[in-house]
Amino acid sequence: MVIEPDLSIPRYTATATQLDVLDLVRSGALPAYPPTAAPGTVELAMPEVLRTGSDPVELADLEGVPVARIAVTGTPSGAITHGEPTWLAERSARPFEELHRGPAACTARTTVVALRGPVADAEAQVAVTDAGARPLLLALASLDAEASPTALRTVGQAQRLAASHPGAEVAVAPAPAALGPAEVDAIIRSYAAGRPVHVLGSDELDRTGPGVVVFFTGLSGSGKSTLARSLRNRLLECGRRVTLLDGDLVRQHLSAGLGFSPADRDTNVRRIGWVAAEIAYHGGVAICSPIAPYEHTRHAVRQLVQGRGGRFVLVHVATPLTECERRDRKGLYARARRGEIPDFTGVTAPYQEPTDPDLRIDTTDRDVDSLLAELGTILDGSLR
Repeated sequence: MVIEPDLSIPRYTATATQLDVLDLVRSGALPAYPPTAAPGTVELAMPEVLRTGSDPVELADLEGVPVARIAVTGTPSGAITHGEPTWLAERSARPFEELHRGPAACTARTTVVALRGPVADAEAQVAVTDAGARPLLLALASLDAEASPTALRTVGQAQRLAASHPGAEVAVAPAPAALGPAEVDAIIRSYAAGRPVHVLGSDELDRTGPGVVVFFTGLSGSGKSTLARSLRNRLLECGRRVTLLDGDLVRQHLSAGLGFSPADRDTNVRRIGWVAAEIAYHGGVAICSPIAPYEHTRHAVRQLVQGRGGRFVLVHVATPLTECERRDRKGLYARARRGEIPDFTGVTAPYQEPTDPDLRIDTTDRDVDSLLAELGTILDGSLR
């Protein structure tokens, strides 16, 4: 039964990871999320704007279709959905939609061969042959509208194996990178239902590599762009895939036509964040260096990136205003103080210092190499 959405209830577009979690609980592949929650319930982090006590919210998919209604509870560390969802509709179709079947819909299952990623064909053939008659080939792959090549190869391999083994069945279970090993094991056990299991492939699941967004924020003249370009060059020299989203270049192309009003500044930074999140989702590194003066906008970008499975590193370039003015080769601060540039951050418009940066650095009397070394201490694990 499909329940009509309630237009009086706030609606939030869930991330791809959140939609996968909802699918897993709804199908019975996960009894609850997280595993410590009550059976049938789902707890998901919600954005600041939805901290509304215990009011319900409707979660929509990436196409805007409301898929579930669930209460939102405020906590000291943020807001979460809490309780058992009311299911409204199926999410919009994904690649291989017909293969997304829950445990109860799978009929083969004499043995389960779980593919956590593509493996050598010879290895896969041996495992399926050893599994005996009527195996279930379970592809663990997150397949939203922009499925990664790894996920697509995993499902494709499961289909090829099934084609060469009469009686074999294929099912796809979403397995976003945010899930821990215990949760992935629980998914496999749900499909196995006590039958033997062969697990093939990498624990990395559906990831092409560690996607990272390094987000520099600070006043004009603080050294953001210099640091961003230097980091980009260093990573390129190490063979990494890097995209630099510099504030000035973004305004020329992605945000052409926007001004410097609070609303336009917010839109510009959110656009940068959306592009950066997509880059991270596909395993790349995005380096951003807008002024980004508003705390709530930076928080929204962090959620965008983390929702796509990337790591978000916020670097506050906390060079003092007096030093920024001293360096000002373009004369922007002088013009702003003469009233020639309205809404200039640090002079006639506010800059809200980050409360939760991963790194706070002052570039006064510092050389670039020492600054990059300090930055490297928090990035090293993500950029290998």
